[in-house]
Amino acid sequence: MKNLKLIVLLTLVTLSLNAQKSVMSYNIRYNNPNDNENWWENRKQEVVQMIQYYSPDILGIQEGLNDQVKYVDTMLTNYSFVGVGRGDGHQAGEYAALFFNINTIELIETKTFWLSEKTDTVSIGWDASMERIVTYGQFRDKSTRDTIHVFNCHYDHLGEIARENSSKLVLRLIKKMKIENERIAVIGDLNCLPNTRPIQILKTKLEDSFESSKTSPYGPIGTFNGFNSEKKIISRIDYILIKNIVVNSYSNIDDRRRNNLLLSDHLPVFIRIE
Repeated sequence: MKNLKLIVLLTLVTLSLNAQKSVMSYNIRYNNPNDNENWWENRKQEVVQMIQYYSPDILGIQEGLNDQVKYVDTMLTNYSFVGVGRGDGHQAGEYAALFFNINTIELIETKTFWLSEKTDTVSIGWDASMERIVTYGQFRDKSTRDTIHVFNCHYDHLGEIARENSSKLVLRLIKKMKIENERIAVIGDLNCLPNTRPIQILKTKLEDSFESSKTSPYGPIGTFNGFNSEKKIISRIDYILIKNIVVNSYSNIDDRRRNNLLLSDHLPVFIRIE
């Protein structure tokens, strides 16, 4: 009888672990040779090693240029990705790519929207400084068959009106798709602090996983580090906002390179969910 109880307990634990999935949002910093020691070519292997270590089921990256996205795709052999360059809807400009572990997750549907008045065409919205996009993916958990709708965003860094309207646009897309009662994650580099209007707009319909996690957030309070490995990281501008999802844990990952330099000018945001 004791052996039977142990088997049942181990089975329940295994099922619980299998049901738990993870999501990561990560601005990997675009390939800029002027970054010198922080240049992509000097840190790309360790960026991928960090991703492999945490093995998120779904990973949204921001700022990746075509060569960076292809490198990550080549190195993450058990992942596939969706997304396009914001400059032409193909390979030009930065991607907001969504990677997913093909062993645990399957893609149902995807689409790229421009954060502008013309969501379906290459365009610059409102007072933004450049094209900005959100990559949408609907995914299915292979073990539980649950679906999740993920919006991977990169808001403009200069346009205040653009950031506000981008949040309004994301909420409109959710309403238009009629998925308000389904599992949703809005992730990405939103280029604004938690108390600002764009985040407060999103929080009228979504929860900040930093606040809703069952356990206390782990790591620095902020996510933007500017490659300054000495300064305390306090500016939180990268997010995973959720709806109808239980967040078991939240981390701003401050893993370093072997030389103690930072992996990117942003920290990855990583959550484990039920």
